[in-house]
Amino acid sequence: MASALSPQDLDLSESAARRISQLITQENNTALMLRVEVSGGGCSGFKYGFDLDTETRDDDLVLDRHGVKVVIDEGSLDLLRGSVIDFSEDLMAAAFVIRNPNATSTCGCGTSFAV
Repeated sequence: MASALSPQDLDLSESAARRISQLITQENNTALMLRVEVSGGGCSGFKYGFDLDTETRDDDLVLDRHGVKVVIDEGSLDLLRGSVIDFSEDLMAAAFVIRNPNATSTCGCGTSFAV
């Protein structure tokens, strides 16, 4: 069973919550949650991954914020603790972004980071 996270562990902006809610509505599946993962790779060493999921895994932690849920595994949380998941939309792109206080550097596109 997944454990609960507090906003101090990982937080979610209202903008990101609205986007997750829109995706849930588009998919017509109220069981959907945003899964956030960190994996090796990218131009800075680690990269962020975002997906929609309906299930939690044994090592998952769940953030319930602004009416939506975010799921993250314990290993990824170690690298993201204190971060804020946001949704950015401008003329160039629309994407989930992470403001990570643990990152010592990030790539130009903002999808990978180093610690």
